[in-house]
Amino acid sequence: MMHLHNLRPRPGSRHRVKRLGCGESSGHGKTSGKGHKGQKARSGGSIRLGFEGGQMPLIRRLPKRGFNNAAFHKQYAIVNLDDLNGFKAGTFVNEQLLRESKLVRGHFAGIKILGDGDLKHGLKVEIDKISAVAREKIEKAGGAITLRDSRVREQTVSHGVPDSAEQEAPRQTNGSTKKAPAKAKSRAKKKTSRKS
Repeated sequence: MMHLHNLRPRPGSRHRVKRLGCGESSGHGKTSGKGHKGQKARSGGSIRLGFEGGQMPLIRRLPKRGFNNAAFHKQYAIVNLDDLNGFKAGTFVNEQLLRESKLVRGHFAGIKILGDGDLKHGLKVEIDKISAVAREKIEKAGGAITLRDSRVREQTVSHGVPDSAEQEAPRQTNGSTKKAPAKAKSRAKKKTSRKS
């Protein structure tokens, strides 16, 4: 029977501490396993990972090719349906409320709701992304979902003429106005040459 007074670590998981500086005959005397002088022999001396004595390190010598999407990766704060059961029925749940209730914290690109657990009552949710399972469970409980990204898209589309068309139009007019004076000058030169 195992009790607190007879608990023991697994055999071989713990080792005795290596005793250093206990004389020459101990095998770890004099320099205590640190060798003779140098940065590593000093107390507090350490070399960071990848340091090669000042020469160009291997990670910088290797060629970097191709594209890596890690720089453009968006981190989303994850909220499960179980976490939303703490709110009362009919509550409008948005980022501000989730931060106040400490369900999300820190910096992130948006909030995503996952379908882990069951929602007991209907809620009005305003988030950036949602899984298909979570959407089904929220609607089944009588809740409503608003996606923040969809509202931004609607505003940009409702402006009418796209930006690309607006930028192309002035370029054409500018080109025509610049060419006109050049033609006028050439005609004036021809007239003067004929008169002479």
